Amino acid sequence: MKYIICLMALIWAAPAVAMGPSKRECVLDVPCELGDRSYHVKEPDDWDGTSPMPVVIHFHGWQRTGALPVKHQRISGATRRRGVLLIAPNGQRKTWDMWSPETDDVQFAADVLEDVIKRYPIDPDNIFVSGYSYGSIMAWRVACDRGEEMNIRALLGISGIVGSNDCAQAPQEVRHVHGLKDNVLDFPFGPGGDETGPVALWRSKMGCEEPASTPAEWSAVEILTLTRRTWDCAGDQKVSLDVHPGGHFIPHGWIARQLDELLDRPPVYP
Repeated sequence: MKYIICLMALIWAAPAVAMGPSKRECVLDVPCELGDRSYHVKEPDDWDGTSPMPVVIHFHGWQRTGALPVKHQRISGATRRRGVLLIAPNGQRKTWDMWSPETDDVQFAADVLEDVIKRYPIDPDNIFVSGYSYGSIMAWRVACDRGEEMNIRALLGISGIVGSNDCAQAPQEVRHVHGLKDNVLDFPFGPGGDETGPVALWRSKMGCEEPASTPAEWSAVEILTLTRRTWDCAGDQKVSLDVHPGGHFIPHGWIARQLDELLDRPPVYP
């Protein structure tokens, strides 16, 4: 609670602070320095320079940097068209320390959010964390350790999960996608080949009702159909899982679809 109060104080002060042009010199290839660490920024198209923005903090995959997500069509292509500020932290040695709770990288994620609030006016009710592959595991870790403190509206995980049951906190909503033929971070089937296994941790942590909703199919492009299951959980929390027959990749339109639904926009592609 103390963290949230401090966060809100920073948010209310942000519009006055963020107007200085020196605060926005770091975009795309030019990282924002934060001590001995850094992160990249992609502002949305047609932003007026003053309106508060939803934020996606997206963690890159193994041996990548934050310079990739801010140019990636399936990541920044989604955020920039929806008025969302994209933040892409840089992992040390191009990876993340996410296998145990409260690592230095978890604190770094919290520090990044505080620094972003000093530079930009943001919408405190729409803070999302996302990631792909190892970056998805890192996003899960941040949601596990700081979901409540950082006021995370939703976790958007892609092809990577935390495999243990050590989550002290939770976001308000969890959305995950995984390919059944993923041969990099294998699909985590449940007992007897249960395809709801990837979100078992959150269903337990968030007190979700069983069974899931009736599976529903959707697609953004003709070449890939996803099957969605959803669970209603305690305290109006929700969990959803999209499964597809492919491998280890970010599905076309997946991030865009999640943001459209979370922000009450008509789903469109791209």
